[in-house]
Amino acid sequence: MTQSTDGCFQSNLLSVEEAQSFLLANARQLAEVQTVETAASLGRVLAASTISPIDVPGYDNSAMDGYAVRSEDVAPSGTTRLAISQRIAAGREGGALEQGQAARIFTGAPMPAGADAVVIQEHCRVEGSLVCFPGPVRSGQNVRPQGNDIAGGTEVLSAGTRIRPQEMGLAASVGLATLPVFRRLRVAVLSSGDELIRPGERLGSGKIYNSNQYLLFGLLAGLGCALSDRGTVGDELAATEQALRQAAEEADVIVTSGGVSVGEEDHMRHAVARLGRLDLWRIAVKPGKPLAYGQVQDADFFGLPGNPVSALVTFCLFVRPFLLRRQGVTKVMPRSFRVKAGFAWQKLGVRREYLRARLVQHGDGEWRAEAFPRQGSDVLSSAVWADGLVEIPEGRRYAVGDDVSFLPFSELLG
Repeated sequence: MTQSTDGCFQSNLLSVEEAQSFLLANARQLAEVQTVETAASLGRVLAASTISPIDVPGYDNSAMDGYAVRSEDVAPSGTTRLAISQRIAAGREGGALEQGQAARIFTGAPMPAGADAVVIQEHCRVEGSLVCFPGPVRSGQNVRPQGNDIAGGTEVLSAGTRIRPQEMGLAASVGLATLPVFRRLRVAVLSSGDELIRPGERLGSGKIYNSNQYLLFGLLAGLGCALSDRGTVGDELAATEQALRQAAEEADVIVTSGGVSVGEEDHMRHAVARLGRLDLWRIAVKPGKPLAYGQVQDADFFGLPGNPVSALVTFCLFVRPFLLRRQGVTKVMPRSFRVKAGFAWQKLGVRREYLRARLVQHGDGEWRAEAFPRQGSDVLSSAVWADGLVEIPEGRRYAVGDDVSFLPFSELLG
C-alpha cells in the first residue's frame, strides 16, 4: 500500500479483509474497570474472568415431579409398591429414606438421603399410603446431581465477554451480585453538510433531514456506548476543525458522516489530516468506498460516507468490530451463513458488494435470499425491508439457486 503525505492511501483500494485487519490492529482496548451490579450489566464487557464459588446445583435434586426411591428397592419387572413416607417441596429438606419407602417429591427439591432415583408421577398410581409403579428403575434416573451445571472453582464467564441476558442469569446462579466490567466507550457523533437539518424543523429548499445522525445514535446505543451528540457542522474547513477539536476533548472515538469524499466541499478528511492523521479512506467495498479512519488528538476517528446505506454498511463491517475490540470484546466479527440465492447477479464488479436481502421461504420449504430491487446507496428503505446483507465477492456472477453468503442483521447489529 502507498500513502500520500496526509496519510491517505492512494490509487490501490484496500480489500475488506485488509481494512478490517488494519483497524483491529489499531483498536486500543480500554483499561479502566468498573464494578456494576449484575442486574445492570446488560451489554457491558467483562474485564476479568469470573469463578464460581459454589456448585450449581448445590445438592442432588429432582428433575421431575414424582417419587424419590431407592433403585435397589424396585423390582426389575412387574409392579413395585412402596410406602409414602414424606412430602418434599422445592426449598425443603426431607429426612432419610429407609428401605421400602418412597418420598413424594417436586421438581428442584433436594433428594432425601438414601434415594438415588425419581419415578415421574405419570408412571405412578397411589393406593392409600402406597405408591405403585412398574420397574425397572435405574440409579440416577430423573436426578440432577450436585454440580451438574457448574462445579465450584471453575470459570463461568471469561474476560472479554459481552454480557447478554443469559450471562446475567448465569452470574446470578452462582451468587455474583456484582461484575467487573470495562467502562463505557465514549463516542461523539458529528454530521457534516450545509444541507442537513434535524427532524421536526421546516424542510426548506435544498435541505434534507439528517437520517445518518439518528442511524448512528441507534447503532452506537446498541453497542452500549456513552453517546455524545455533537450536532452538525457546515461545509467549512475552519468550523470543521473546531468541531473535531471539541469532540476529541471528551470522546474516545469520533464518528462522522459526510465530507470524506473528494469533492471541493468535503472538508472532513482535510480537517482530520491537519489535526492528527488520516490512515485510510479507499476500500474495495460497495456501498461505502470513501471510509476514513485516523486520529484527532487522542481520539480515534471514523468518517463514514454521507449516503445512509453506505453509512450503515461501513459501520457494520468496519466500525462495529473496532468499537467492540476497543471495549474489550474478544469475538468481534459477525458470522455469515450460506443460503440459496433467490436472484441472479451478472455484473462482474471490482469491489465487493453487499446487497440488502430478505429471506423468503419457497414452496419447497427452502429459504432463499431475495434482493431488494433498488440497491442504491441512498435507498435506506431497503435496509428496513431486508433481513441482512448478501455478500457478492469481486468478479463473481450468481444464478438463482447458487449458494451465497448471507450476513443477517442479527449478527451485524448484535
